[in-house]
Amino acid sequence: MSEQFTRGRKSQLSALTAATDLQIGIQLTAPGATWDISCFCLDPGGNLADDRYLVFYNQPQSPDGSVRKLGAQGGDAEVFQVRLGQVEGTIGRLSFCAALDGPGTASQIQSGYLRIVVDGSEVMRYAFTGADFGTERAIMIADLYRKGVWRVGAVGQGFAGGLADLIRSFGGTVDDEPAPAPPAPTPPPTYAAPPGPPMQPGPPMPPPPVQPPVQ
Repeated sequence: MSEQFTRGRKSQLSALTAATDLQIGIQLTAPGATWDISCFCLDPGGNLADDRYLVFYNQPQSPDGSVRKLGAQGGDAEVFQVRLGQVEGTIGRLSFCAALDGPGTASQIQSGYLRIVVDGSEVMRYAFTGADFGTERAIMIADLYRKGVWRVGAVGQGFAGGLADLIRSFGGTVDDEPAPAPPAPTPPPTYAAPPGPPMQPGPPMPPPPVQPPVQ
């Protein structure tokens, strides 16, 4: 039987399943909108250890192999395979997020969910709609996190920016960011000659000598 979560609810994972090999299925129905769905593998401080720990369309697996992006299957728009036993000790949270690719806002979501599936059976589902959001362009859907033991939390928090802004908010970098403009060159200093005494007129020039007439 699947446990139904609402926004803000948290639970020990062991209350839902004893398994540590999970599939996380995510679906967002929003006609005319395209969503990029990703998993951020974060350190205990809530930051990406480095950019390799973002699992998304351009990087389908974490360095330790604990999180893999499988694509659409079983009615879900995106599925992640998560092996908690392989998660590195430096990783404290797996944050599942979605960001718009193109125009739109999160309020346009007609329906959405994140679910945990073990051996083909759903054990947890968090459902949401656009009524939970406003003009945000990304959402933090749910987390698997360590607090003594593995736990799951339904987050349902909107985020104003898109995927690039979401990456930066977790301490990551974006490859296509423009390089900062070089500082403008500083003009060389100019120096004024110190004022001197006023110029005085010199003595008058003598008249040219008179040449005798030629005989």
